[in-house]
Amino acid sequence: MSAAKIGLLSLTALVFSSMVGSGVFSLPQNMAQVANGSALLVAWLITGVGIIFLALTLLHLTRQRPDLDGGIYNYAREGFGELIGFCSAWGYWLCTTIGIVGYVVIAFSGVGMFTDSKDHIIFGEGNTLYSLIGSSIFVWLVHWLVSRGIKEAAIVNLLATIAKIIPMVVFIFFTFIAFKFDLFKLNLNDFSLKVPLWQQVKDLMLITLWVFTGIEGAVVLSSRAKNRYDIGKATILGVLLALSFYVMVTVLAYGVVSREALAGMHNPSMATILQQLIGLPGTIVITIGLIISVASSYLSWTLFATEIPYLAAKNGAFPKLFLKNNQNNVPISSLWLTTLVVQGALIAVYFFNKNYTQLLLISSVMILLPYFLVSAFYLKESIRHKRTPHIAIASVASIYALWLLYAAGLDLLLLSVVLYLVGLVIFSISYFEHKKSLKQNQLN
Repeated sequence: MSAAKIGLLSLTALVFSSMVGSGVFSLPQNMAQVANGSALLVAWLITGVGIIFLALTLLHLTRQRPDLDGGIYNYAREGFGELIGFCSAWGYWLCTTIGIVGYVVIAFSGVGMFTDSKDHIIFGEGNTLYSLIGSSIFVWLVHWLVSRGIKEAAIVNLLATIAKIIPMVVFIFFTFIAFKFDLFKLNLNDFSLKVPLWQQVKDLMLITLWVFTGIEGAVVLSSRAKNRYDIGKATILGVLLALSFYVMVTVLAYGVVSREALAGMHNPSMATILQQLIGLPGTIVITIGLIISVASSYLSWTLFATEIPYLAAKNGAFPKLFLKNNQNNVPISSLWLTTLVVQGALIAVYFFNKNYTQLLLISSVMILLPYFLVSAFYLKESIRHKRTPHIAIASVASIYALWLLYAAGLDLLLLSVVLYLVGLVIFSISYFEHKKSLKQNQLN
């Protein structure tokens, strides 16, 4: 069995890669569709503060509670009981699984920029028959790679992360040169949306949350880390690096194209913007970057989705079937579950003609409860031990998590409730199975 552990560089790459996936390449259009430049800056200020405090929460919890591996699940379980712990694990697993379906869909949408024309659609928005075939092949290749070992997959992810940073640097370089401050000021005060500023900021919240989902990557794989202190370091480094790229990409885009033009662009909008600046090479650079980025993020999230059911099964929250590891120390039953669900979801995307944005919203809303529970557990621990500085950090992180729940809106929250109710069926089965197993062990 493989006992290899993951170092700081690979952990940081996992955090960064899981956050910086497909979202950044569509971010200018996504944000311009709902907000002017003023709302954009306010949203980044709120998100920047909130996400940094959430990262600090994860950092301190990994050091204060080194006995709890897998963070997202075990923090909720330790703080609020078995049922709440299960809900955190279930919500997180659904978030990662639906999220990676979205990654594959947007990747083949990117391929369509090279192959499609108005009269001849091959890959479309990633939801055609050709996209289904291509994405299915990709999904099973990743399944094979992860089954070879967590350490080996992390190394591949590190190389892919380095490769996908290059197109973003190219975009930032050329948009910085082309940046027009007068145009940025016009976008800053664009009132054509006829929506109050605060509503625009609220509408941006799920978009900004989506691009930071994955912040917990190093914590989820904490049991695989060489050094526990690297977990917190990797989280902070990954967040600061991602935040820097996101702010530069969006702010610079508002300085080279009008908000209305940005809002009407085909995604990935970074490719369209760069094409306007340097021609066809711009489209090629960004689209290749998108495909590499999505591939590496898909790999990262598959690792997370594989780990969570395994950790939950250890405590009886998931069926004991998910305790099974293969010869490479990979939770193989969890991996099979994740891959089969992704495959089924891709088939549903084809038949119901869903797109990336719809998958993004569903994935984002399912992570809201797990993030809130992590912050609330940290607050509870800090109050219990009377650690005043930590109470302040935990309070800010908890307020940010509550703000996200408010910003999600009633419709998405109701959808998440339905999906959590489905999970309760699995919890009931697992709970009674676990109790029966404990009773048999006591009798023996």
